Amino acid sequence: MFRRSIFILFVVLNTFAYQPAHSQDKYRVYLGTYTDKGSKGIYQCELNLKDGSLSAASLAGETSSPSFLAFHPNKKFVYAVNESDAMISAFSVDAKTGNLTFLNSKPSQGGAPCHLVVDSTGKNVLAANYTGGSCISIPIEADGKLSSTSSFQQHQGLKKNGHSIHLDKANKFALCCDLGLDKVIIYSFDANKGSLAPHGAFDTPKGTGPRHFAWSPDGKSAYINGESNLTIIACDYDAQTGMLKQRQVLSTLPNDGERKGGSTAETVVHPSGKFVYVSNRDPYNSIAIFSIDPSSGELKSVGHQSAGIKTPRNFAIEPTGQFMLVANQSGGNVIVFRINPATGELTPTDSSVKVASPVCVRFMGIN
Repeated sequence: MFRRSIFILFVVLNTFAYQPAHSQDKYRVYLGTYTDKGSKGIYQCELNLKDGSLSAASLAGETSSPSFLAFHPNKKFVYAVNESDAMISAFSVDAKTGNLTFLNSKPSQGGAPCHLVVDSTGKNVLAANYTGGSCISIPIEADGKLSSTSSFQQHQGLKKNGHSIHLDKANKFALCCDLGLDKVIIYSFDANKGSLAPHGAFDTPKGTGPRHFAWSPDGKSAYINGESNLTIIACDYDAQTGMLKQRQVLSTLPNDGERKGGSTAETVVHPSGKFVYVSNRDPYNSIAIFSIDPSSGELKSVGHQSAGIKTPRNFAIEPTGQFMLVANQSGGNVIVFRINPATGELTPTDSSVKVASPVCVRFMGIN
């Protein structure tokens, strides 16, 4: 009888460990692109959660190479890097149609801005500049427009490539991955002042080329993908000190055979916190899947999915955790996978949408 009770308790706890929200049947999907091969800017479509289908994509806002997008917390504004023009642009969102109206743009203060975030207070946009290795903070005005840069930080070293910037859950520290320096550079952040101040650094293994970064839902763990050596680094994060500690390094390659070039692009943690995914670009063209041990935090390779994938850049999981959308940069489309909630494995669907050179996927609720 005792063993039976324990078994029932175990089933109940696992059932309620992660219950995805189903408050709506559809999500609006915004797609950032490169505009050198037919695209005109930011596109939008709709994802149907009942079957994972996507509507046809339409141009939401015309702008030059918006290779990464970020939403304001109030969902009234969208911000984009204009990678080829070294600018950061602001747009207002029409809640009914999803169309974007250009508000203004500001210089990124560096070359090839490639990643940005909006802090949780909605007061600042933070961006990373790839060329030259730097990061900035730009205040957001009440009407959503961008003000003048309030903080600029130049990375120091022989080869500097700022690839992404991420804020911790407390909004106290900004962590910037620098591929060329093999470091995650850490800044203390003041949202009221919009200021970044040097705080420390986390050294990744030599030759890693840290690119993107994802938090666990509780903010206590971080996962960094190594663009140069095709790895994922699992780290513990101390929210008080703002510092990372390496726990584990695993390969993202489909097998342990001889490597033939390639690079990683994106890291995403499932909303349940049970799985983490990394995209492998040419020639591997796959999504690497890892499970996360709930007690130890250790990663374990689950496998890879490559069906229909061609130069996967950014990819994203919609908030309910049922579907993953992968942007195929050279494939000219965005494809949908269904996620197994027990194993994290990805199953291809027949759903996709054509978009020229898609490189960023972002979800927004539909009122």
